[in-house]
Amino acid sequence: MSAQHISSRYLFTVLTPTYNRAHTLPRVYASLREQTFQDFEWIVVDDGSTDDTRQVVQAWQQEAHFPIHYFWQANQHKKAAFNRGVQESHGELIVALDSDDSLDMNALDAMARTWHDIPEPSRAGYVAVTGLCARPNGSIVGDMFPQDEIDATAVDMSFKYHVGGEKFGCMVTEVLRRFPFPEDIPGFVPESLVWRAMARAGYLTRFVNQVFRVYHDTGDSLSAQGRSNGAQHAEGLWLLAQDTVVECLPWFRYRPAEFFKAAARYTRFGMHLKREGKALPGGRSLKGWGARALVALMWPAGALMYWRDRLRA
Repeated sequence: MSAQHISSRYLFTVLTPTYNRAHTLPRVYASLREQTFQDFEWIVVDDGSTDDTRQVVQAWQQEAHFPIHYFWQANQHKKAAFNRGVQESHGELIVALDSDDSLDMNALDAMARTWHDIPEPSRAGYVAVTGLCARPNGSIVGDMFPQDEIDATAVDMSFKYHVGGEKFGCMVTEVLRRFPFPEDIPGFVPESLVWRAMARAGYLTRFVNQVFRVYHDTGDSLSAQGRSNGAQHAEGLWLLAQDTVVECLPWFRYRPAEFFKAAARYTRFGMHLKREGKALPGGRSLKGWGARALVALMWPAGALMYWRDRLRA
């Protein structure tokens, strides 16, 4: 079914891409059963699991008091599973919940209240409501926002306000459909590539200092696997470095150190791609004297990082 023919039947679609996580999915399911806000569906996109994920989810479909939709696809990585879930969604807003995490029991209610606090005529200019993540012991992951409620773009929040660490919330389904993850890039594609593109298109996020997600660091999630192997996922990581030094350069004055690091990573992952005989992604190159100067200055550091990777391999 094409995106334009899918109507919003629910306020939320909780979207969970998964791969061989039948042992952690019960935590996701339990947290959804406990939600104080029930206007949602749950979409599970199985990215080629070989465990009993299908049977586990089908059993829940028979007993759950909210709709559960299960989709299986051949293994294509998290980005493709996420795109599939967005296309299948019937929610106005998407909550992308990893297969090893859980929601605070009031998370959906708090997100709904925050979303509806935005005046309806203004909502078309917003892409997300974003809050905090907490560990199971209650400690906050990463930085809190500079105000308890602040409207800004994701790029401003990262560079101008220096806020880092895991964050979590809901995003507008129709905007996500217009900014899909690039599936032509093999392996891991950093999520921030997509969030930044939305921000540069002018979409705001309402950031709130409320905990929405309980973060469980299992170390073998789809995202963690991507981040842990720089050589294997060099193309996606090179794209993130290129995006930083080229597209985000107007924010250089806020966090120059981050741009120097990104310039080094541009060389590091570019050398990995060259060694593997892969061409740099088409249509992505250094533009402007600022980006070129940054990469030239940091070339020695990037080369050292590349050889460090080779020695550790």
